[in-house]
Amino acid sequence: MTDVRPDKLSTPGARTPGDLMSRGQRARLVLVLGSLIAVGPLTIDMYLPALPAIVDDFATTSAAVQLTLTGTLAGLALGQLLIGPLSDAVGRRRPLIAGLVLHVLASSLCVVAPNVAVLGALRVVQGLGVAATAVVAMAVVRDLFSGAAFATLLSRLLLVMGAAPILAPTLGSGVLRWSDWTGVFVVLAAFGVLLVVVAALGLPETLPPAGRRRGGVVATAALYGSLLRDRVFVGLVLVAGLAMAALFAYVAGSSFVLQQGYGLDEQQFGLAFGAGAVGLIGATQYNVRLLRRFSPQRILVASLAAGTLAGLALVVFAATDVGGLPALLVSLWLVLAAAGLAMPNAPALALSRHGEAAGTASALLGAVQFGVGAVAAPLVGVLGTGALAMALVVAGGMAAALAVLLVVVRPARLADLEPAPAVVAVH
Repeated sequence: MTDVRPDKLSTPGARTPGDLMSRGQRARLVLVLGSLIAVGPLTIDMYLPALPAIVDDFATTSAAVQLTLTGTLAGLALGQLLIGPLSDAVGRRRPLIAGLVLHVLASSLCVVAPNVAVLGALRVVQGLGVAATAVVAMAVVRDLFSGAAFATLLSRLLLVMGAAPILAPTLGSGVLRWSDWTGVFVVLAAFGVLLVVVAALGLPETLPPAGRRRGGVVATAALYGSLLRDRVFVGLVLVAGLAMAALFAYVAGSSFVLQQGYGLDEQQFGLAFGAGAVGLIGATQYNVRLLRRFSPQRILVASLAAGTLAGLALVVFAATDVGGLPALLVSLWLVLAAAGLAMPNAPALALSRHGEAAGTASALLGAVQFGVGAVAAPLVGVLGTGALAMALVVAGGMAAALAVLLVVVRPARLADLEPAPAVVAVH
């Protein structure tokens, strides 16, 4: 990697370290960070096909087994809040490798878990470990890039973030063909070992000692307090979380709506679900092209406005059944595409305000995204399993994101969010 010294970047208008990287170096960085980001969705979703088997093996209830999924999400949210400040204090590599090792140990112990309570506790530990990958990957990107370049690289990584949850259950089903449910955790442990090697050999330290924060728990609490007092930052974090909520609502409700409500078989549902995923992922990649002509601020405002209008149309079609399934799917896919445009740009703008504390800021961002997004899944179930319940939560997420943008952030303030270049060293 290129050695970029702080004194070379201290003058106004200086380039960021990412600007000094070759195309090949950027490609390798995307490959490494994409591999790290993938472990989170795989840990959450890969064992979903095995849930009925776990119920039978432990002679327990489906609700008890589903709590093991909740435990993973709780570990992810809590872990990000802890690891973010740690990565700002000691650098990116050590917390990342420690988190991966913890994930490997927890995955290995899941294989021999004697009951569902122990499995649930180990899933929390898994979430704590894998939280390091999400925080550090985001912080590394912010260390190296800013503004439109940050949003561009984040769009590339969102390709992995979008594809991994879709592929994870299929991979889990493949594992179950030659093993029982414990085989899923063997695969996760093996993948974790591989990532330890990848991180140790392929990821440089991007936060120099001069840029690290000291002060312990008191300083960490003060830093979180300062972030929470930044109205624009908090608003953009909420925008990112609410856009994620629309996506979670789609994932939670689409199976019931399309299979039970509209009578699609498993193969047809897979095609419809995959088409929505292609729209979401395609939008994140098209965002890269849009950033060549428009600022992240303009794209964010336009995408949320378009997503809200498409969400309203979705609610109308779901409530009246006008146009049938085609109208429902088209409006739903338009919402997902809008979310795909908003999801890279809101975090990019939020983190642009706090490059000096990228790890802590990205941790708070990730915790809110998981927290707000995870609420959407049970909310769909509370409202019902019909198309209208899913449509209301999907549309509500986009409309709430737009409302927060207009009322809390205020578009006029977005013009001031282009940050000064980050001052870091790449070893």
